[in-house]
Amino acid sequence: MIDVNELLEEAIRETENLNDGEVFLVKDLFKGYVGNRIPRKDRLLLGTLFLNHVSKMNGNLKAIEKTSSNQQRYKKKNKSEEKNQNHSYNVLISYLLWN
Repeated sequence: MIDVNELLEEAIRETENLNDGEVFLVKDLFKGYVGNRIPRKDRLLLGTLFLNHVSKMNGNLKAIEKTSSNQQRYKKKNKSEEKNQNHSYNVLISYLLWN
């Protein structure tokens, strides 16, 4: 039986191997035969958990558009995108602290 939390951890670790600016689907983070062996209900749950992780983390991944088959696409941010996001976040925090 497949543990979806272990799959989530594996997917998150695998994103470290992506190039900056690379666009991907969650299924791209697994070898073909591994991804094909994940039951549909677990793939759906994994997708939901991964999206939740990306949305909550202020990291180097972002959700972008969905494919025509309704699969969520993601992008590993470029270093410049990360710096801009961190700067905006710091400006917001400063504003909230001083007002």
